[in-house]
Amino acid sequence: MSVWPAWEVQEGEGATSWCHVRLAFTDGARVELLAVVCEGRVSIEDIRSQPALSLVDLTVLADWIEGPLFENCDGDGSEAEGAEDVADGADVGGVDGSVVPRRARPAWPRGVEGRWLVAQEYRAAQGEGVDPVLAVMCATGHSRRRSLRLIAQARDAGYLTPRHARR
Repeated sequence: MSVWPAWEVQEGEGATSWCHVRLAFTDGARVELLAVVCEGRVSIEDIRSQPALSLVDLTVLADWIEGPLFENCDGDGSEAEGAEDVADGADVGGVDGSVVPRRARPAWPRGVEGRWLVAQEYRAAQGEGVDPVLAVMCATGHSRRRSLRLIAQARDAGYLTPRHARR
């Protein structure tokens, strides 16, 4: 069995860790999975096995991986084996190797100002002949669904023309 950290997200005092786990059995069977460790709990995000696991094996799987996961991917903010020395919420990436703050998503204003900026991004993308929804997604850092919702809010606020002509 091998366990190695995939990534970690800092959340206030604690952290959520994603870890890759690989189990290899003597009969040639193997299981690979992506597990999440958060607040002393283990959740399985993705699993691949050859041959397929039965329901009984799936219930026992958590017990098999729980100990090694807690040893290698803590989820409580303590440093795991193989983790780099990086300050909380930061990434090493400055020109001189310094610690540079990093956000998962760029800051985007809410309310009227955010809707106005969404409309500006949308119109600019239309003018350039590119996908306006994709441009809003890139600008806000939100998913397609959330970006479509922001565009609809900008339309409702009157910053964009109505989608359908009313008769």
